[in-house]
Amino acid sequence: MATTEWGNQTSISEFILLGFGNLPELQLLLFLLFLVVYMVTVAGNILIVALVVADQHLHTPMYFFLGNLSCLETCYSSTILPRMLASLLTGDKTISVRICIMQYYFFAFLLVVECCLFSVMSYDRYLAICKPLHYAALMNGKFCLQLATGSWISGLLASGTMTSLMSQLSFCGPNQVDHFLCDFTPVKNLSCSDTRLMDLVAFLMAAIFTFPPFLVTLASYVCIIVTILRVPSTTGRQKAFSTCSSHLIVVTIFYGTLMIVYVLPDTNTLRVLNKVFSLFYTILTPMANPLIYSLRNREVKEALRRAVNAFLMFTGIETGLKAKGLCTWGKGRHSW
Repeated sequence: MATTEWGNQTSISEFILLGFGNLPELQLLLFLLFLVVYMVTVAGNILIVALVVADQHLHTPMYFFLGNLSCLETCYSSTILPRMLASLLTGDKTISVRICIMQYYFFAFLLVVECCLFSVMSYDRYLAICKPLHYAALMNGKFCLQLATGSWISGLLASGTMTSLMSQLSFCGPNQVDHFLCDFTPVKNLSCSDTRLMDLVAFLMAAIFTFPPFLVTLASYVCIIVTILRVPSTTGRQKAFSTCSSHLIVVTIFYGTLMIVYVLPDTNTLRVLNKVFSLFYTILTPMANPLIYSLRNREVKEALRRAVNAFLMFTGIETGLKAKGLCTWGKGRHSW
């Protein structure tokens, strides 16, 4: 462990991310599991971004925000999983303080942006379901761009503020971070500096950048559910709910596990559970995003079908398949 002498104190320059080191017999299995999760996450989210950009049928506010979310989830997973995979494969759990703070910067930045995007997407669904006659006028292209830009800027402001304070901390005691990433509380607890100002700023950042988006999301879905329940026909209720059910599933998983990790007290008993629940909003939610939106969304599946059809036509594969009667795209006995 590299150290630097400062007077009578020793400044630590490296941390040890413990991760799941207490399960040595499962390291290879965890590596393979998280590798598959990472590949599915990146491939699925990049596919959604490509579909939203390429398919004109998806050039709507809902899919514009979904494209932003998928881009974010790709970066989110790439901030955490490559470092975790390298640690599981090589057994090297050390990380420099500078790289650790850098990882926290991107993690916090993307986390805040995700909270804001979820609120924006829920507000979009609220307007579409509760104010359908005013939807096109209210959710125009300029307003969508402003909402998306505001979400990304909010993440930059919150993360930049917290990271600048964290970079001023001194670390001279234990250097073991009991987590698989450099999160706020585990890193702060290792500091030998006075962290009261940082705790206050963290509370203010949460109150400004994460709690209001949560309230917007909650209020939007309360209004949506009330409106859906007022629809007289069962078919109408099912159609209305299908337009937002996918987003509601992702939001529930994200906020449910996020509140368990950050609202419950940080005790030794709950620390292991917090690490497990952190997997949900940092790793599983980014993977679930493309799966849920593609499997439960007819428009995304149609866009994917058109993209595959165009690719096969471009490569000449479809012509050969049609000549053999193997591919009729929904009309023959072997439809794709």
